[in-house]
Amino acid sequence: MKQNIYDPKLVEEIASHYKAILKLIGENPDREGLQKTPVRAAKALLDITDGYRQNSLEIARQAVFEHAGSRLVIVKDIEFYSMCEHHILPFFGKISIGYIPKGKMIGLSKLARIVESFARRLQVQERLTSQVCELLSVAMPVHGVIVSCTAEHLCMKMRGVEKQETSTTTFDYNGVFETDASLRMEFMQLIKQV
Repeated sequence: MKQNIYDPKLVEEIASHYKAILKLIGENPDREGLQKTPVRAAKALLDITDGYRQNSLEIARQAVFEHAGSRLVIVKDIEFYSMCEHHILPFFGKISIGYIPKGKMIGLSKLARIVESFARRLQVQERLTSQVCELLSVAMPVHGVIVSCTAEHLCMKMRGVEKQETSTTTFDYNGVFETDASLRMEFMQLIKQV
């Protein structure tokens, strides 16, 4: 279980803003059910934006090892939760990452940590996908990286067009994946396997 330690002054300052927002929308922040809500919301906000306080490249480089292989490595369906920077509403889904090693490999759990470090910020899905792809290309030598991200956005489900069955898929890739369509197809086929 993740244990977060919060700066009490920061929590207090964020909580004061939540209390003001509650008043502005017509609520009474002093009623029984809401008395502790500003502090809880402040801590939740710090949790879901924890990526601002992480160094993604440092996370990746903590677990890069020698590897003689040069075949496609895939970690699929890494779940993530993020916040849309346009509406401050959640979007969530799964990211699959593939890379072709060039003498090095990365610890598999680090791929999930990298996704988290970028997802736990105010974000857009397109940027999240490209940040993960680019970081892996910088963190270790690779022949290429490919990333697929599929997510559901509450800004489309709860407000605006209110379409419940929508999802969005984004891709980014570099290196050999840019020039070799058969490698892209192999990745796509492998991540669709159950």
